[in-house]
Amino acid sequence: MTSAPPESRDRIYRSPMALIGGFLLLVIIGWLGFDAVASGSGSTPWLALAAMLLVVPLVIAFTLRPAVYANHDRLRIRNPFRVIVLPWGEVETLRSGFSNEVLTKSGTKYQLWAIPVSLRGRKKAARQNARQESGRGPSRGLGLFGGGMQADGFGGRTPVPEGPTRAETDQIMDDLGDLLEARGRAKTSQGEVSVRWAYEIVGPAVAGAVLLLILVAVG
Repeated sequence: MTSAPPESRDRIYRSPMALIGGFLLLVIIGWLGFDAVASGSGSTPWLALAAMLLVVPLVIAFTLRPAVYANHDRLRIRNPFRVIVLPWGEVETLRSGFSNEVLTKSGTKYQLWAIPVSLRGRKKAARQNARQESGRGPSRGLGLFGGGMQADGFGGRTPVPEGPTRAETDQIMDDLGDLLEARGRAKTSQGEVSVRWAYEIVGPAVAGAVLLLILVAVG
């Protein structure tokens, strides 16, 4: 009996600036919230707890949670409120505009929250290419907002190839496009699209919102 080939290792793409911003926001929210709980009077501690129950999941959803996982068989997108699993065989194309998106063969579009478009990075890349063409400087890879996109799972960041400089998020989209082209017709890359709501985020946020409304209404 022939065993199935092992699943390839994931490349993981996340935004370092979002991770840093999310961590700082959680620290500030925790400090203010627990201070209100400890020193507040009347309904203030309950209002603080309800607000934290609402805000903390939302901060996590939009900063710490987004990630894109890519291997030889599928693309898994962890957005703020959903997890989408796309076998490469179901992906029609990847495209970049004001946001990075993946389009399925059925026509459904999903945004890649973990790989935001950096217009600043594109402008820097264009200036660096202009300097390179004029002979005034070498070409170098550019990071997102000075920090770069984090790509682990394959042992580090996505390498920048020789040639014209690309904004790093654009280079990541190019790499994902190459993976789609190479693996789109493979037998192990076929299957159905899976979409799952992140109830671990939605549930606490809704509960916090309802509790906050009740406390405000009661006074």
